[in-house]
Amino acid sequence: MPISARHISMIAAALLAGCALGGCGTINGTIAAGVSDAIPAWAGGVPADAPPRPGTAAYDEFMKERERKRVMPASERGEEPKSTPVSLDPVR
Repeated sequence: MPISARHISMIAAALLAGCALGGCGTINGTIAAGVSDAIPAWAGGVPADAPPRPGTAAYDEFMKERERKRVMPASERGEEPKSTPVSLDPVR
């Protein structure tokens, strides 16, 4: 069976599609972190009070501050806002 130009073009198209799909999987992992930071909180993005992402300098400082507050006695810590418990009683 002789190899024709049609066979070569079909193989090239299949290889191109396979490489393109393989590239999408590796690119999406790195782009997703940056794109999700750009989405506003009202549209489902990261809330303003969310901790910084691991691996950044701000995250290291956040963890140091968190550890400092953890070892500090409770009487010296700043008063942190606590959420009120939600009542599951439907009568109210």
